Amino acid sequence: MTAFGRDLGGGATLTLRDLTTVDPVLELVLANLDRLRAAEPWAWGPQTRERSALQTEQLLAQFAMDRALPCVIRQDDRIVGAASLAFDPYLGQASLGYWVDAAAEGRGLVRRAATVLVDVARVRGVARLEIRTAVDNARSRGLAERLGFTHEGTLRRALPLGPERVDVAVHGLLL
Repeated sequence: MTAFGRDLGGGATLTLRDLTTVDPVLELVLANLDRLRAAEPWAWGPQTRERSALQTEQLLAQFAMDRALPCVIRQDDRIVGAASLAFDPYLGQASLGYWVDAAAEGRGLVRRAATVLVDVARVRGVARLEIRTAVDNARSRGLAERLGFTHEGTLRRALPLGPERVDVAVHGLLL
């Protein structure tokens, strides 16, 4: 497994998520749980150190198989968010995901991290990159559009968020 890291400017970096990130990521998730539950199905499950460690191990196994690039966004060496690629080599496409601490929003960190990951996908020869987000997630949809993604359609009630299912906007970028 090779390390991954990119300078995002202004004291920010994008680095590979690993076992040293378990506790700081869990702390960040807990601090942002209400916000994350509005967008992420995984946020509805139990948020324990054991679960966070297991999820990190699973992401690292996918990374080792060249199926994912799970990263954390750091500002001045403090983890403030996450961004990742999930690769589907059979279809030649990938999915891009991201989230950031409420206090770090509006600084361009996610945009810079996502731009790096779009470039990684391009270099890998990915033909199509996709962002799926809840229709009501205006910030995420806006970022997708600023990155050059096109809204391709809406999947009705495709995202389970706790007791509800919400519509998903699908944004695609042809590389």
